[in-house]
Amino acid sequence: MGRVTVQRRILRIRESGGSRPMDLLAAEEPLEIRLNGTPLTITMRTPGDDFDLAAGFLVSEGAVGAAGDIESIRYCAGATQDGRNTYNVLDVRLAPWVRPMATSLERNFYTTSSCGVCGKASLDAVRTVARWEVADDPITMNPSVISELPDRLRAAQRVFDRTGGLHAAGLFTPGGVPLCVREDVGRHNAVDKLVGWALREGMLPLSSTALMVSGRASFELVQKAVMAGIPVLAAVSAPSSLAVELAAESGLTLLGFVRGNSMNVYTGEARLGAQ
Repeated sequence: MGRVTVQRRILRIRESGGSRPMDLLAAEEPLEIRLNGTPLTITMRTPGDDFDLAAGFLVSEGAVGAAGDIESIRYCAGATQDGRNTYNVLDVRLAPWVRPMATSLERNFYTTSSCGVCGKASLDAVRTVARWEVADDPITMNPSVISELPDRLRAAQRVFDRTGGLHAAGLFTPGGVPLCVREDVGRHNAVDKLVGWALREGMLPLSSTALMVSGRASFELVQKAVMAGIPVLAAVSAPSSLAVELAAESGLTLLGFVRGNSMNVYTGEARLGAQ
């Protein structure tokens, strides 16, 4: 399996002088996702939970919506000239009844850990039609519970504790109980890993849940939440203007700057309980 962390000797400079200790880095490696044998996309990710990452990516793209839509996921042996299995190429086989995705120019095949939608041909292509409506989800959450989510997310970040270099996404109940937490160098990959886990567990749509992310709330993260049926998205940093626009159009509750006892509510404030 791919490495999650890598050791590297560094020069550490402090007031007391310099030293050359070993530092632990979060691993970043490419993952090529093939669909029914045809290359679909390449993303830079932290190895681990790769099957969930691929499944969640397909949910976000509107290709699948239930565990049965995926027939199999496997690593591709012989990915290199010498026949080695790098565990950086995997193939997803869809069930016979699932309509294949078009591997056209709608998305470039390469996406970085910091940019998920930059390969889209246009914003209109990103506004994928969701399978489930989140606008009518009856979830309510107390702001005091939401304010605790960043600390609960942080407490579950095992690799971050060792490297300080990963984003995280956590799925929580209305009472703040964590259902699943995933880490990755890319914030969108962390969410895909979480959504893919839910798909493979037969939990979609993720009604009456809240998604907490460790970074900013981008357009793509709002899209991924909507595509998975998640009605609440909270972030420790700022949302973008398009993220707020899409959240408002979709009926998703979007919160930013969730830090301590303060937060900004950008859309869906009716879902907040006692304030």
